[in-house]
Amino acid sequence: MTQALSAEEQSKDRYFQQLAKVAEEMVGEHGKDFAAGALVLAARWVAENRIGKTEDVKH
Repeated sequence: MTQALSAEEQSKDRYFQQLAKVAEEMVGEHGKDFAAGALVLAARWVAENRIGKTEDVKH
C-alpha cells in the first residue's frame, strides 16, 4: 500500500527534481568537480544564512 504525499512532501519533491536537473546541467557543462563544489558552496551559504547577500559573491 502506498501513501499519498502531503502538500509539503510534494513541494520538497519538486525542489529535489529541480536540484537534480540543475546538477545534471552543471556536470554536463563544467564537470562533476564544479557541480559538487557549487552545491556544497550553496549548502554552506544556506547553513550560514548568507543567501541573498551579494557582497560575498566572487567569481
